[in-house]
Amino acid sequence: MKNASKFYIDGKWVEPSSNATRNLVDPATEKEFATIAMGTAEDVDKAVAAARRAFPKFSKSTIAERIALLEKIDTIFRRREQEIADIVTQQMGMTHNLSTTGLLDWCKVHTALTIEILRKFEFVEKMGTTTVYKEPIGVVGLITPWNFPIGLIFTKVLPAIATGCTMVCKPSEMTPLDGIVFAEIMDEAGVPAGVFNLVNGDGQTVGEAISKHPGIDAISFTGSTRAGIQITKAAADTVKRVASELGGKSANIILDDADFATAIENAVAACFYINGQACDAPTRLIVPRARMEETVEYAKKAADAYVIGRPSDPKTTMGPVMNANQFKRVQEMIQSGIDQAARLVCGGTGRPEGIEAGYFVKPTVFADVTRDMRIFREEIFGPVLSITAYDNLDDAIEIANDTVYGLAAHITGKDIDTVRHVAREVRAGSVYLNTPDWDPKAPFGGYRQSGNGRECGEHGFTDYLELKAVIGHG
Repeated sequence: MKNASKFYIDGKWVEPSSNATRNLVDPATEKEFATIAMGTAEDVDKAVAAARRAFPKFSKSTIAERIALLEKIDTIFRRREQEIADIVTQQMGMTHNLSTTGLLDWCKVHTALTIEILRKFEFVEKMGTTTVYKEPIGVVGLITPWNFPIGLIFTKVLPAIATGCTMVCKPSEMTPLDGIVFAEIMDEAGVPAGVFNLVNGDGQTVGEAISKHPGIDAISFTGSTRAGIQITKAAADTVKRVASELGGKSANIILDDADFATAIENAVAACFYINGQACDAPTRLIVPRARMEETVEYAKKAADAYVIGRPSDPKTTMGPVMNANQFKRVQEMIQSGIDQAARLVCGGTGRPEGIEAGYFVKPTVFADVTRDMRIFREEIFGPVLSITAYDNLDDAIEIANDTVYGLAAHITGKDIDTVRHVAREVRAGSVYLNTPDWDPKAPFGGYRQSGNGRECGEHGFTDYLELKAVIGHG
C-alpha cells in the first residue's frame, strides 16, 4: 500500500515526524504482511493545526455542500469496497462472508441515513423569543477500534462532516490499512484540506496526544473500558467532551414461552459474531432453570456447526481472534471457567483440531455458570458463551443487571407484554426483542462502564454539536 508510510494531514500525504514503524500480523497465519508508520505528538500537533485552520470555513458550509461531499464519498467507497473487505479480513480475521456483507452494508447504510437525516435536520430551533442554534462543536478527535474497523470510522466521520466539524482520526494501530484507504477516498472526494486528517499510532502516544490536546474540542472513542478511562482522564484538564462506547457483558434472557430451538441458535450466533469480538455480544445466556439441559443441547449443536478456517474462505463461519494477546486472554478465561467448576459443554482451551497456526479459538459453551465466576463477570472478547439459570422473572432481571456494564441486552419470548416489561427493567443502552432486524436509526451506546453518549441515527449528531441560546429580540 503506497501510503502506509505516510499520514494524511491538511489535504496531503506527508512524511511522519519519526521513523517509528509497526509490522502488521495476519491473525490467521501469524505472519507479518505489512508495515505502517507510527505517529508522535508532533504529528498530532500538525493535524490539529490543520483542522483548526479548516474549521471556520467548513463550519459555515451549506447543507447542500455537505450532502454533495457525502455522496462523493459513497460513490468512491462503492468502487473500492471489495478491496476494503479483503484488507479487513486479512488485518483482523473477519470472515469473508461478514466483511463483504455486514461490514460494507453498515458503511453504505450509514452514509445514506446520514444524508437523509441531514436533509431534514433542524440546526435552528425557535422557542418564542428565544432561538436555539445547534452549532458544530469544533475539532473532534476520532479514535476507532480494531474489531469493526472501517465501519466505525464511517460511524464517527459521517456525523462529524454532517454537522460541520473538522477532525483528526486515529484508527487502531492493529487495523490501520482500511483507514488509509478511507483517507484516500476522502482525498479523491475533494474533502477540503484540513477537514479530515489521519494519524496512525498507538494509544499511549497518538491516542493520548489527541486526548490531551487543547486544540481538540471533543473526542469520540470506541474501545475497551480500560482505554476509555485513560482517555477521559487525559481529556479532563481541557474539559473537552468525551463520547465513549466501551466494553460490555450483555445479557440474553430467554423466557419460558420462547421457541428454544430457534432462540438458542440465535443466541449462539449473536455471541459468536465477529469471531466473538463484538462489544455488545450477548455472552451471558440466562434461561429458566428447568430448561437448562434443553438449552445445553441446542447450544452445543449450534456451536459445533461452526466451520473454522481461513477467514478468506467463503465456507468459513469463524475465523481467528485478533492477535496473540487476545488469544492468550481468551485461553485464560476459558481455563478460569474450568477451574471455577463451570460445566464445559463444548470447546475448551487450545486451538481447534487440525489447526497448527493462527489465533483460532474453539467455539466454547459453559453451562451452570454462577455469578461469582470470572466468565460471568468479565468481558472475554472471544467465542465463549456462559449459560446461567434463573428461578423466576425477577431473578432473571437481577442476574441480567448484575454487571458493571450496560451496553446491550436481548430478550426472547412470545408474551410481548412480559418481554416489554423485562426490557424496561434491564439497565442497558440497547435492548433487542425477539432477534429483530438491525435498525441503523436507533441510538447506540451504553449505561455505566459501557460508556457515555450515543452514536447512529439522528441521536448520533448530538455529541458533535453545541447549543447556543439567543434570548430576546435584541
